Formats: sequence, structure tokens, C-alpha cells
Amino acid sequence: MLIVIAALFFLGITSISYQQGVFSSFVFMGLAILLFLNKEKRFITSLLLSFLIGFVIFMVSNNLIGTMTISKEIKIILNRLSLVFIIIGLVFNYLFFNKKVFWYNKKPDWKNPIVLPFHKINTFWFWMIGIVINAIIYLFFIVQKDVEYIQSLLLFCLFFSLINAVFEEVIWRGILLSALKEFTSTGYAIIVTSVGFGLLHLAIGFSIFLSLLISVAGVIYALITLKTNSIYPSIVFHIVINIGMVYSGFII
Repeated sequence: MLIVIAALFFLGITSISYQQGVFSSFVFMGLAILLFLNKEKRFITSLLLSFLIGFVIFMVSNNLIGTMTISKEIKIILNRLSLVFIIIGLVFNYLFFNKKVFWYNKKPDWKNPIVLPFHKINTFWFWMIGIVINAIIYLFFIVQKDVEYIQSLLLFCLFFSLINAVFEEVIWRGILLSALKEFTSTGYAIIVTSVGFGLLHLAIGFSIFLSLLISVAGVIYALITLKTNSIYPSIVFHIVINIGMVYSGFII
């Protein structure tokens, strides 16, 4: 049943991103049926359904933003701020079921190592190495830009990177990861939040291949969050990635 719920969730994100109203309606109907038939997984089903409802509002708001006569930079910032509709949907679901919202808002604990198949690595160094590697990769693109270009995007880059990182991490590695881990399993929580995180990028024009590739980053963020019991390291990591994406031309 959990596999069916996840599949419908992924199909929902994809169909809403491509604005396929009829297909999206069938996804909502499927989740609604499961909501009433499967009492044991009702909270999780309702949570993912709440996400999709918030995502629909997100898409509608961004269609309206697209009609505004404002700069592309402002449209992108408003687009990222619209992620709050998804957060509101998730929080409302928690309140409806009278549950306390938990999103790993604690000081990072770096004591727990990440255990790989043939190696064990300190979580702090795993996090730091990941940041440095990505910074070097994006730096290759950034150094090809002139100073004027970098200066012209500075404020946009800072606002976009901070807003996008905080909102996306609160949604995926905060509220959803904690809920799915508590009511299903750690593996299921990582897979659903990581693939969903990647697919959400379809809504901003990324290809399906690139979106699924971003899911790998979602797995890394999830591991770091679970090992440190804190969302803040993944937010910092995400900010670095966002800065690199802005200056390398992936965002604007």
C-alpha cells in the first residue's frame, strides 16, 4: 500500500508540474479513495494529499505571477516564496490530526557517522567534502563570468538562495522526512522525500533527467539531516548549491 501511495504522490507532482488537469484529478481521486479505505496510513496519505493541494495553489499563484509586468528576478523570488502554500498545507494537516509539527530544528549533532557499504565516514567531513566539491564544480562556471555580471546578481542570488534553501528543506527534510520516518520507515522516508524533491523541479522547467539527478542530492541532504538530527546543515549545503546554480546560469 505504501508503494501505491508513493507512486500516486510522484505522479501527482509530475502531472501538476506539467499542468495536466485530468490526470491530476485521477491522482487526487486515487489518494482520496486510499484515505478512506486505509485507516492505518490515513495520516501519511492525508499529508501527501495536503502537499499536492498546496502544490496546486503554488502553481496557480505562479501562473498569476507570470502575467505580472515585473522583472524576471522578482518573478523567481515570488515563485520561491509561493512554496509557503505547500508548507501551510502540511502544517494544516498536522493540526487537523492534532499532531505536533517536528522539522529537525535542533543544533546539529555531528557524533553519528555515515556508514557506507565498505567505509564509515564522519558526518561533518562528509558534509564539508560535499560542499567543497560542489563549490569547486560551480566555480569552474563562475570564473568565466565577468565581475559586473556577478555584482549585478548579488542581491538576487542571496535572496533566492536563502529563501529557496530554507523553504525546500523545511518541506522535504523537515516536515515530510520526520513524518514519514515516524509513521513508515527510514528508507521509505528517504526515497519519497528525495524523489519528490527532484520531481518538484519539473515545475520550474527542469528536464525529467535533471530532476531525477537532483533526487540524488535529496538523498545526501536526508542522510545529513538524519545523522545530525538537524535541518541546518542541509540548509547550508543547499544554499551553496543554489549560489552555484545562479551564477552558473541554471536559474536565470
